[in-house]
Amino acid sequence: MGTPMSQTASAAGKALSVPDANRWKALVFIALAQLMVVLDATIVNIALPSAQQDLGISDGNRQWVVTAYALAFGGLLLFGGRIADLWGRKRAFVLGLGGFAAASALGGAATNEAMMFGARALQGVFGALLAPAALSLLAVMFTDGKERAKAFGIYGAIAGGGGAVGLILGGFLTEYMDWRWTFFVNIPFAVVAAAGAYFVIREPEGGRNRSPLDIPGVVLSTVGLVALVYGFTRAESEGWSDSLTIGMFVASAVLLAAFVAVEAKVKAPLLPLRVLTERNRGGVYLSLGLAIIAMFGLFLFLTYYLQVVKGYSPVKTGFAFLPMIAGMITGSTQIGTRLMTRVAPRLLMGPGFLVAALGMLFLTQLEIDTSYAAVLLPGMLLLGLGMGTAFMPAMSLSTMGVEPRDSGVASAMVNTSQQVGGAIGTALLNTIAASATTSYITDHIGGATSPSQQQLVQLQGQVQGYTSAIWFAVGILVAASAIALVLINAGKPGGTAVAGSADEAVGDELAVPVAMH
Repeated sequence: MGTPMSQTASAAGKALSVPDANRWKALVFIALAQLMVVLDATIVNIALPSAQQDLGISDGNRQWVVTAYALAFGGLLLFGGRIADLWGRKRAFVLGLGGFAAASALGGAATNEAMMFGARALQGVFGALLAPAALSLLAVMFTDGKERAKAFGIYGAIAGGGGAVGLILGGFLTEYMDWRWTFFVNIPFAVVAAAGAYFVIREPEGGRNRSPLDIPGVVLSTVGLVALVYGFTRAESEGWSDSLTIGMFVASAVLLAAFVAVEAKVKAPLLPLRVLTERNRGGVYLSLGLAIIAMFGLFLFLTYYLQVVKGYSPVKTGFAFLPMIAGMITGSTQIGTRLMTRVAPRLLMGPGFLVAALGMLFLTQLEIDTSYAAVLLPGMLLLGLGMGTAFMPAMSLSTMGVEPRDSGVASAMVNTSQQVGGAIGTALLNTIAASATTSYITDHIGGATSPSQQQLVQLQGQVQGYTSAIWFAVGILVAASAIALVLINAGKPGGTAVAGSADEAVGDELAVPVAMH
């Protein structure tokens, strides 16, 4: 009898924050929306070679299918978080889902590359509205420490496992139906999640943040980030000395410097600078951004290597990626989560990035006839394991010690460093690969007399391009590891740095990308 009594007493004390009766039902629809966004990121990679052929997209332009999405999503995340605060999270969530479904329909119906790129950009815009609203709804609906840890755990598992589902589903749809279905498949997800959210979610009163919107901050950060990524992308097709490429980098530097100056002065900044200047968080954003640069480029190369060079079917390609996803889930749920309360974060992040670099090192050995079991399998497994281990403490550290009013924007920064890192990674590594391929073919094509020999030289050139870029990625991961070890000096969670129980610490691992004041 003692326990129920004490529960009643504590419940009476918490009368002000009665948990939402529908919260577990709401979690189902929020998780469904998250699954759709994660699916979309990987499913398109598998469908890309078929879509490229169908729509006549050039090799130089193909990464725009990935970049257009990452650009809009990354550029607008901070803004999306603030909009959800202003309008109400439920409204932003339902609207984001509706827009995402419409953009997916447009992508599936695309008849040329411009329509495809436009659809992907629109998906990014609505994704930037949807993602912060989804996470902040979870945060305001689950107030109890234990329940919150459970809810975020389920959400996190879907975020990790969704990638694997996307690769395999993408393969099946591309192979047995048509690449267009990799877009259309989002529509039922979005409709069910939006309808469910509309009827089930009841947003707590007084949760909105009505401070005026920092319009100059929104414009400067968005345009500055877009210019930065476009500079990298253009460098691939036009070269680094192209005047517009240089112009983009200069414009980006000026705009982002102006953004910092504005944020230091305005009353309600989009991104309070105190979030960035703390040493540990700065270290997290920087090392995580670099690691994602290495990862994103690799995804694209391996998809093309498996399908174009090895002749794998889309389904087989999807299954070939499973060891990486398995490694990631194992690294984050078994190693990262278990050790996080026992060792300092940098002792997980530094070695984690190094293990990932070791995995990349395996992949620098790729040749046309490389064995999957001997090289690709251990390489992908190590890469996933290392990234998963490093990721968990990074997520937790990104909001460690921030004031509650900054917790959302601090985690939006993690999302932003991932998205921008991804876009830069795709463009930068593509550039390195393309120039290595061209110079290899130029040097060797003269000796090839028959068409079959010429085709062989072309394929060898492609593989040469991929491995050159992967060597570069190894270097980037080693740099990320060094930054994590040198800059991050926080003690282990559970010490003085983090207040609250272990349960609450787990709840904070998956940061909420929306400022909650």
